[in-house]
Amino acid sequence: MTPRDVSGDDSRWSDLDRPPLNAAALRRGLVREGGLWSGIEVVAGTGSTNSDLVARAAAGKAAEGAVLVAEEQTAGRGRLDRQWTAPARSGLFFSVLLTPTDVPVARWGWLPLLTGVAVATGLSRSAGVDTALKWPNDLLVTVGGQERKAGGILAERAGDHGVVVGVGINVTLREDELPVPTAGSLALAGAVSTDRDPLLRGVLRALEEWYDRWRAAAGDPTVSGLQETYAAGCATLGRRVRAELPGDRSLVGEAVAVDGDGRLVIATEEGVQEPVGAGDIVHLRPA
Repeated sequence: MTPRDVSGDDSRWSDLDRPPLNAAALRRGLVREGGLWSGIEVVAGTGSTNSDLVARAAAGKAAEGAVLVAEEQTAGRGRLDRQWTAPARSGLFFSVLLTPTDVPVARWGWLPLLTGVAVATGLSRSAGVDTALKWPNDLLVTVGGQERKAGGILAERAGDHGVVVGVGINVTLREDELPVPTAGSLALAGAVSTDRDPLLRGVLRALEEWYDRWRAAAGDPTVSGLQETYAAGCATLGRRVRAELPGDRSLVGEAVAVDGDGRLVIATEEGVQEPVGAGDIVHLRPA
């Protein structure tokens, strides 16, 4: 699907609760000399912002700090190509291009976890919503006393030197619009604001802060404080889980830590602590 461009002053929208993003204002607030964000483009619709930005990076048409935002995605993807769908302008659907060439590639696996910390930080500041992180890539909010998924993160390599990180966040989804009963949104979680412009600015500013800190530490998750901060906000830790692995193998035990490589450490009943990486897991469920 070809992206459809949208200007910041587009007023041709039908749902008064869901005005379009103001691209010009976002650029004024985020793109600055010496900052991470080099450009922000808002399109009315596309298949997947991640696919589009990966293709642009491969063609040499995107620089580090490029941000592509879609008001609607028709082929949004989560981990393992799971589909992500939501009504137009009901959330934040965007991808960013990062090229951390000064960080060892072995530490790039921390980028989706870093993004999770940044999203949770930004939403806490701008929406007043308490969020939690489900390892490795889900954002949880509490609705009616229950944890529900309100967002997800997907990181993909873009050539030899880049990573495209995509984020999807349900902002104003109503109960009757949820794709599954276990989904949630910021509105359903009692957000003090669902104005997507300041929400996106807050998330991108937090992402820039954490990315700069991580790069300054050469990607070291301990020195940068990333490992400790992620663990503090990770709802998975301390719970009994079942990790479903390829080949119909499963691992059951208590999630006790996130190790230096960003892997989840599961303590089994046999007394073994086994780390599992995000790429090794098909599903992670309560046990």
